[in-house]
Amino acid sequence: MQALLVIDVQRGLVDQGDFKKELTVIERIIHDFQIDERPVFFIKHLDHEKESPLFKGSTGSELHPYLSKYADRIIQKNTPSSFYQTELAEELQEQQIDHVFITGFNTEFCCLFTSIAAFDRGYKVTYLEDAATTVNTSDQYDMPGLHIKTFIETVLHWSGSLEVLNDEEYREIYGKEDVL
Repeated sequence: MQALLVIDVQRGLVDQGDFKKELTVIERIIHDFQIDERPVFFIKHLDHEKESPLFKGSTGSELHPYLSKYADRIIQKNTPSSFYQTELAEELQEQQIDHVFITGFNTEFCCLFTSIAAFDRGYKVTYLEDAATTVNTSDQYDMPGLHIKTFIETVLHWSGSLEVLNDEEYREIYGKEDVL
């Protein structure tokens, strides 16, 4: 059975840029899962540092309104991994999930860590590159010219451990006909 993980689609991240394209792709994928009654889990990062855009209890920690209406199942976390000290593994096991699809923010942190943790736990992992992104830039890492999103997706693809698909590939293999 398959489940969709929508990671950290929260105001404190989404409001930092123009992510309409990614939100639209995520929304369409959510609809695909809803049609087949496959579970969708929203993962919500809550920081304890007041200067964080995801500070627990702040407006920034709220799920972004574009997708919040779909959030029936919410898992809270405070590390990059959606599995570490959360109930996600138990929820997935309870529903006999063996394949997770990864979407959300930030590519190089929470999406990457969750993908690796899921693989390490024996799940088939499909990373949806057009439905995952980052608010960070090469300047923040003092690595001029680095395209973070592309680099992480390439590393995951080259690992041979995960299925990494763009939106067109996803639609060909798993998608539904124009559900929106």
